[in-house]
Amino acid sequence: MEPATVNLTIPAKADCIDVARLALYGVATRMGYSFEEIEDMKVAVSEACNNAVLHGYGEEIGRIELTFEMLEDRLRISVADDGGGVPSDLRVPRQSPLLSGSLSEVEEGGLGIFLMQALMDEMEVNLRQSGTEIVMTKYLPQPN
Repeated sequence: MEPATVNLTIPAKADCIDVARLALYGVATRMGYSFEEIEDMKVAVSEACNNAVLHGYGEEIGRIELTFEMLEDRLRISVADDGGGVPSDLRVPRQSPLLSGSLSEVEEGGLGIFLMQALMDEMEVNLRQSGTEIVMTKYLPQPN
């Protein structure tokens, strides 16, 4: 059976990110996530969208493509843009300095990556020929 998928395209503008958050809220509520889990996912999606706005297009207004893939045991969220991409010096760390207690390791503008990693169960950054895609996954809690 094919997973249910919701696709959303928004302008890459800061004042449009709330639309992505509202769509996520609807999808995640339907799937049965708790309020706290939804709030965590909303922060992660906001950070991914902010990266697209700031690093993807700069002054140009492009678009952000969001995909919410509702699987049996998880929600997979893709946030993609066709802009210039994340700066090459922005590395995706294996462990967050927030966990080790050293914020000095955080690159300028890199805190969003740490937040996405901390708030989601899985997170990856895919640099494409044109733009960047961030894929985040949150598993549904298993019943006791």
